Amino acid sequence: MPDLPRRVHLHEEGPREGFQMEAGPIASADKVRLIEALALTGLEEIQCVSFVNPARVPGMADAEIVARSIRKREGVRYTGLWLNQRGMQRAMETPLDIEGTVSLGASEAFSVRNNGKGTAALLDAQRATLAFCVEHAIPVTRGIVTTAFGCNLEGVISPATVVERVSQLLGLMDEFGLQLPILRLADTVGWAQPNAIASVVGAVRERWPALRLGLHLHDTRGTAMANALMGLQMGIDTFDSACAGLGGCPFAGHTGAAGNICTEDLAFMCEEMGIDTGVDLEALIECARLAEEIVGHPLPGKLMRAGTLGRFRH
Repeated sequence: MPDLPRRVHLHEEGPREGFQMEAGPIASADKVRLIEALALTGLEEIQCVSFVNPARVPGMADAEIVARSIRKREGVRYTGLWLNQRGMQRAMETPLDIEGTVSLGASEAFSVRNNGKGTAALLDAQRATLAFCVEHAIPVTRGIVTTAFGCNLEGVISPATVVERVSQLLGLMDEFGLQLPILRLADTVGWAQPNAIASVVGAVRERWPALRLGLHLHDTRGTAMANALMGLQMGIDTFDSACAGLGGCPFAGHTGAAGNICTEDLAFMCEEMGIDTGVDLEALIECARLAEEIVGHPLPGKLMRAGTLGRFRH
């Protein structure tokens, strides 16, 4: 088992993945307020909005307004998410930092529900996206395999299926002479437990030992921190996370589940283990409290209630 990473990169997704799940409308100004507060914590990358069909995801109907209202801070990347080329073109008309992503679902059924396309059609769409990125000199910075650990619509996903999807994504990149800087394995609907993390990460690592991997974890069934620990023990050094545990997936096939792994809780665990995150935990705690104030109901983060251990150490 590799040594623990010395430093972990936390990719904050709370403003995007969190606010898209809220039942009531969240004021655009409040979304901007949280994004700007998060940018003061030492986080280097914040996913702010998604450029998707507002009829399907009403919480992101104001994506352009939010993106254009953010007062950007030097040294922080402000990104968005999109599912197709039209969404990408919308993003390009805003001041956000535009980075290309290639994505496939390990679950065929989830791909159809989330993207409106099965794997074959989605491969064609990703090929068109890569061509667009190359034409417009947009860097392609990450690949994602969603539902990499299981799916509420399709059931168990085998590591072999994940390996096949990774191979397809890397093959697409090869077609355009591009290298993939990082591949994220996403527990989109909260099926993973530590043995599954070890199995899937191990299978991908065995095939592509030099490929940098990241994890996108949901705490749907309370296993996210255990899964992150297994990832750390396998040398994973980048995680998607959400302030206060905001988030979830609107197409997951269940409701009322917890959101993404909590940014400040994960940062606390890493720091206590001697792994640098580069973030200010006290500032993150204040962001978590702000997020809870904005949504108007309790959020699942733990550190914002218990606090750090600093005041108890002598």
